[in-house]
Amino acid sequence: MTDNRSAGQVVPIIDLFAGPGGLGEGFSSFVPAKGRSGFKIALSIEKDATAHQTLELRAFFRTAKRADIRSAYYRFIRGELTRTELFSAFPKEASSARSEAWCQELAEASHNRVTRRVARALQGSEISILIGGPPCQAYSLVGRSRNAGNPHYSERDDKRHTLYQEYLRVLSKQLPSVFVMENVKGLLSATYNEQRTLDRILSDLQDPLTALGRKRGIKKEQRYTILALGTCDEQYDAFDAPRIGLSQYVVKCEEHGIPQSRHRVILIGVREDFLRAKRLILPRSPAPTTGDFLGGMPGLRSGITGVDDSSEAWLKTISSALNEAWYDSLKRSDSAVAEKIDGAVTRATRLRRERGAEFFPAEISRDEEGSPYHDAMLGGLANHSARSHMPEDLKRYLFASAFAAVHHRSPTLPDFPKSLLPDHRNVASALSGGLFADRFRVQTRDRPSTTITSHIAKDGHYYIHYDPSQCRSLTVREAARLQTFPDNYFFCGPRTAQYHQVGNAVPPMLARQIARAISDYLG
Repeated sequence: MTDNRSAGQVVPIIDLFAGPGGLGEGFSSFVPAKGRSGFKIALSIEKDATAHQTLELRAFFRTAKRADIRSAYYRFIRGELTRTELFSAFPKEASSARSEAWCQELAEASHNRVTRRVARALQGSEISILIGGPPCQAYSLVGRSRNAGNPHYSERDDKRHTLYQEYLRVLSKQLPSVFVMENVKGLLSATYNEQRTLDRILSDLQDPLTALGRKRGIKKEQRYTILALGTCDEQYDAFDAPRIGLSQYVVKCEEHGIPQSRHRVILIGVREDFLRAKRLILPRSPAPTTGDFLGGMPGLRSGITGVDDSSEAWLKTISSALNEAWYDSLKRSDSAVAEKIDGAVTRATRLRRERGAEFFPAEISRDEEGSPYHDAMLGGLANHSARSHMPEDLKRYLFASAFAAVHHRSPTLPDFPKSLLPDHRNVASALSGGLFADRFRVQTRDRPSTTITSHIAKDGHYYIHYDPSQCRSLTVREAARLQTFPDNYFFCGPRTAQYHQVGNAVPPMLARQIARAISDYLG
């Protein structure tokens, strides 16, 4: 292998389909061992305007080495400065951030422009890394199910199936030393034109120039070997794909210290002149629980729809559950859950309940001091406001979270009192063993959460907070913590856009482990 870099050199990163920057945050926050190379985001590309704003703001934060710049950044988060005022006060850092984060759609029409911008960002570096995850809606199980039910859907016309080719075009032009491509687990079974999609992607990524019809007889400096992220206790050869199968490329986040059962396909491509071992190692670590990451945060109440929203109206709705027939019945059928509900209502009555805000001033518990996500300089929490729910849903959340606290699992619809069941056409099917029996899903305190997805932007039923006295779904900040974003990572745009960004991101803590594995591999 030819490697002309010096020890400690900063390796430039190109981040495609960057979203809000989860992968990039992990690589850029990685602290290398002495004499090893660190990483720096040279360019991140994202087409969504609000996600790009988030990327640009984080790029500004990374350049802010001086205390006065950091202080101004915190003032922006607290709403004391506008974005324009922040950037105007520090034009050099703002210019660097704008250069790093680029709002641009990756498409054939923009390919030449993208190629020039990427080359300019890399500045001729002899070692570089390409990262990114092409949009996954065409591969996800939910997306494919939705498409199957749409009589007007055409697989051939769905350009999302071939978005990875935009990744491939950049790869073929720049030929980075290593690339990282992330996607949903549904990619394992997805097909396109009656061919398994992952087979085609693997073949194309191994020989990108031939895949795009540019050259044949390619040198090893222009080919890639796709490696899996093995763990220390796994006894397989990462080249042995036929024996292991495509599942070797699936990384289970909960096995690597992430408080979330998130399973994703991660492909690591190593240019063959850099190839030195048969796999990369991703050490195992115990899975934290949802409570580990959310337990020290201040309690909030939800909003309430259909009436004038106030803490009094909210509390009245919660308290009314104790006077309803289903609660009386529950006292006989499951007294432990009934007692948990009674205690939650009493606790809600005694505690001051607020809905939070885009910046919510709050003292953080001692348990969070020194944690990897807490930032004491903030003086509170950003993106931490609870959304509104219908009165009947508040009672369902009250029951569900109390049930989960007692039974250590989220209830399914057959567990609900009949009068709390929603009036929906597929409830009868769910009760008889059909789909959507877990329509109301509590993120239980003593387990990792389920996968945080962009669906959290649509409703909160699948993301109910485990504390019965709060009766609400997760806030953006709570979802971001479960995705392992630090508290000083600010998500721009309206709340729905913030949820989308968080749900679509790669957990930075996982990305940092991947960065370490690549650093060790190249080191």
